Amino acid sequence: MIDVTVSEDTTDDARARRNVARLAAAQALTGANSAVIFATGAIVGVTIAPSIGLATVPISMYVVGLAAGTLPTGAISRRYGRRAAFLIGTGCGAITGVLGCIAILRGSFALFCLATFLGGLYGAVAQSYRFAAADGASAAFRPKAVSWVMAGGIFAGLLGPQLVQWTMDVWQPYLFAFSYLVQAAVALIAMGIVAGVDLPKPAAADLHGGRPLSEIVRQPRFIAAALCGTIAYPVMNLVMTSAPLAMQMCGLTVSDSNFGLQWHIVAMYGPSFFTGSLIARFGAPAIVALGLGLEAVAAVIGLSGLTAMHFWATLVMLGIGWNFGFVGASALVLETHTSAERNKVQAFNDFLIFGLMALGSFSSGQLLAHFGWSAVNLVVFPPVLLGLCVLALVWSSKRRVATADVAERG
Repeated sequence: MIDVTVSEDTTDDARARRNVARLAAAQALTGANSAVIFATGAIVGVTIAPSIGLATVPISMYVVGLAAGTLPTGAISRRYGRRAAFLIGTGCGAITGVLGCIAILRGSFALFCLATFLGGLYGAVAQSYRFAAADGASAAFRPKAVSWVMAGGIFAGLLGPQLVQWTMDVWQPYLFAFSYLVQAAVALIAMGIVAGVDLPKPAAADLHGGRPLSEIVRQPRFIAAALCGTIAYPVMNLVMTSAPLAMQMCGLTVSDSNFGLQWHIVAMYGPSFFTGSLIARFGAPAIVALGLGLEAVAAVIGLSGLTAMHFWATLVMLGIGWNFGFVGASALVLETHTSAERNKVQAFNDFLIFGLMALGSFSSGQLLAHFGWSAVNLVVFPPVLLGLCVLALVWSSKRRVATADVAERG
């Protein structure tokens, strides 16, 4: 007799694997959008902003877009399905490229900030790709699905900075103008890919079902998972946002910063090919702790010198640390909700992450301009230590409860 449960799991995972392939490709193309913004935002900002202290505001507006887009993404996904949200997001990505190009040609700082804000909305939708990969998948496959979709970002690390390198001088003297126009075309390609994603239809229970959000977010496991996510991502963003401008201030070239950013993005997503397997073997808390620790190591490297090699090593180590910390925290979030609760919980988790990231991003330019690159790296240590302490407290308490349960049953 055939085991029906196994058969259903196999069917679900077959569909999930097909979705993973499409979502990984979309992740790569969306990552190119953010790579263009992070590689050029501060440099364009220096050129057209009223003062150098505002140079990183365009990147901060991207992060504001990330925060602003998370809750609407969850609401649209609950009511109309994730694919509708994906199509809206890629549409925002195409508009980002067109407006960014026009802003550079006209020298409009406000229009450029609007363009990067819309790019953040695109990025917010793309953040749900990792969770969408787990929809309908078996419990065993979910961490791998999340990890493999994130792995698509490795190609963003190759495509995005190279796209900038190949196109930045095409419309001289308007540096990067053509880069944004090409980025719009890349977003349209991503739209075609996500249109074919086969995801479960939203159920009526998904709109109002499950526990109240206030009850879910009070769980110690959710608090620890969300806190670690809100440390791993904003810390990475703070350092990465400042790095291209810091390299320019140290006399290094745009090509140097493009190279560093390229390998940073590769380091961010490359480990995803095996992060899911590491989580399955050692547990998500251990991988999150490793990721936070590596982000601290990146800061130590950043404090040790100002050569191109120091910047590159900092960015690579920062990327690896972010991958372990963020993917691990995402896997922990999946353990805190039911399927009916997934959209609202995942959207709220991302809102916390990118809301805090927006606050940190606005301060990065001022921090770098007034206190220097060393101060940017020193800020990394307190939140990392906090995350490690909370993670240790929650999971040591969980182990003690599990041990007590076993003892009672014995």
